[in-house]
Amino acid sequence: VRGCSGGSAPSATPSWLLTAVEVGYTPALNKNPSLEGLTTASTFVLEQPRCVFEGYNNADIWLVVALDKATSTFNNTAAPGTPETAFQGFPDSVPAYMTLNATLANYPCPKPAGDITVLRVGSETSCAQDVTRPTCNGPLPGPGPYRVKFLALEGSEPVAETTWSAPIMLRTAKPPSSISTMGSGHSAGMIALTTILSILFAILLAGLVAMLVFWGSDSCGGSSTFSKPESVTVRRYNTHHVYDQPAARL
Repeated sequence: VRGCSGGSAPSATPSWLLTAVEVGYTPALNKNPSLEGLTTASTFVLEQPRCVFEGYNNADIWLVVALDKATSTFNNTAAPGTPETAFQGFPDSVPAYMTLNATLANYPCPKPAGDITVLRVGSETSCAQDVTRPTCNGPLPGPGPYRVKFLALEGSEPVAETTWSAPIMLRTAKPPSSISTMGSGHSAGMIALTTILSILFAILLAGLVAMLVFWGSDSCGGSSTFSKPESVTVRRYNTHHVYDQPAARL
């Protein structure tokens, strides 16, 4: 009987280690200065992946949004629309969620003239708490940092993906206590201008009140300027003796 070889049999590769084809594209924020709000407290604007997934005509292209620290453990075989990738669990129990699915037809190549080729991440508020919409593009819960990638799936199988973006930080509101009102000459000038305008407005208001008081006292003093003149009745008198005496005859 032939003995077993000394080498161990190769083990099956875990499904989460399966890698899709990397297409050599890195998602990035849009840099068009004419667009407002490229980053806000809960959203950011990405460039669309045009001319990136050519040849994957049957794939659905998903955007993966992850915490910066969770990119190395993201499972690209996790199906979108499941509790494992649902927006409503992000970031407490879900370190990366999947949203904004599209087909290759949504990212035509080359870009038609006049097309707006951006994606605003975090723009849907109506589904943020709706567990029946796990792929909601809901508002981001904090300043980050976040990282994103695009993943192409044919059915449930990952076939192509981009690299992760650079870390993305959102805007944060300054606490009122940190805002200085005297920090620069510009601030002092604004305060002086506001004071002058306030004084001028007070003088104008005082003059207006004085005029109203003067007009009111004048109308109550019996002036005949606005009084209605009394009507004059002229009575007509008939000289009765003229009609009572017979006419004189010559």
